[in-house]
Amino acid sequence: MIEAVGLTKRYGDKTAVYNLSFQVRPGTVTGFLGPNGSGKSTTMRMILGLDNPTSGQVTIGGYPYRRLPNAPRQVGALLDAKAVHGGRAARNHLLCLAQLSGIPARRVDEVLGVVGLQDVAKRRSKGFSLGMGQRLGIAAALLGDPQVLLFDEPVNGLDPEGILWVRNLMKALAAEGRTVFVSSHLMSEMAVTADHLIVIGRGQLLADMSIKDFISANSADFARVRTPDTEPQLREKLSSALTEAGGHVLPEQDGALRVTGLPLPRISDIAHDSDVRLWELSPHQASLEEAYMRMTQGAVDYRSTIDQKAGLMQPLPPGAQPPMPVPGQGQPDWYAPPPPQQGGQPFADGQRFAGAPGQPTAGPYAAPAPAPGAAPAAGGSPNPYAQAAPQPAAPNSVPSSDLTKPEDAR
Repeated sequence: MIEAVGLTKRYGDKTAVYNLSFQVRPGTVTGFLGPNGSGKSTTMRMILGLDNPTSGQVTIGGYPYRRLPNAPRQVGALLDAKAVHGGRAARNHLLCLAQLSGIPARRVDEVLGVVGLQDVAKRRSKGFSLGMGQRLGIAAALLGDPQVLLFDEPVNGLDPEGILWVRNLMKALAAEGRTVFVSSHLMSEMAVTADHLIVIGRGQLLADMSIKDFISANSADFARVRTPDTEPQLREKLSSALTEAGGHVLPEQDGALRVTGLPLPRISDIAHDSDVRLWELSPHQASLEEAYMRMTQGAVDYRSTIDQKAGLMQPLPPGAQPPMPVPGQGQPDWYAPPPPQQGGQPFADGQRFAGAPGQPTAGPYAAPAPAPGAAPAAGGSPNPYAQAAPQPAAPNSVPSSDLTKPEDAR
């Protein structure tokens, strides 16, 4: 079992983790969630003795990691899959780790088979893909057959088959009575893998509970109701009746109604009494992602702003030369794309693909007009990607061929 009590870590005037206390119990997969910069990696490093806490303590089986006898045989971890010498073969990397911990060499071949790297065991790790590197890191964590395992983003870079394999591996390890602590940003994967959640934000504990309790505590269940699309007046009639009965009704983008405050049988009775036909009446429970977003919305440090693309389409300054005429303009079948909107705003959905089929649309990222003299494309239309005619070299300019000489490359 992993136990943290009053764990605090400061880097100068920045507090990465503050007064954090939790337990990771054996027999379950415990998910470790939090926004970027919330202190998850710092906490895992303190668990493994890589960072010393400013105050508080964290123990594994009642002992700090550094006091565990032969710690690699008791604790396995994947924190950084890239922490491998690129010139070393996968098997040799694991063999070195095994020899340092007194693990028999046959175990190396066993874990290579477990993670599916037996066919590339002699290849250097610098040629591995991101997913292969993750598998090698998981093999290193499993090498000592430990009872406590920590994984930081174990499915990063894996394909769907690899993600399913990691999910089943975590569950199997927990079913054997091991302590499994997994950090991830994939809410959909954590929802089907973890049994318990520890959520932190800005270094402080936000939640320590089962997934079911976490979702219930941070979301509101609702009923989804849909009436015939061809009869919008029925939807308005039902909405008024549900509101009068004490329900809270919100319209959804697809025309359905989101109803809270009333159970499904009551909604059905109200629709029947109002002579309104229903096409859909279904319960809805929030996902882990929705509950997580609601819980951590006040602990996010990095938020995006709307990209207005301002300044990309500035008007010509007074006195500037007008644009050169476009070859083929005014000729039959010549296509002129629509002008960009004021201020470089994105096109509306109906305008994004306006124009002739196969032609580039105008906008901040439209292809430049072809230079004078460019050959028109097939069909009589100018080729929007034709290269401009070469310009005479400026006085005292250096020929481009001279720039590739070895002496200039230095």
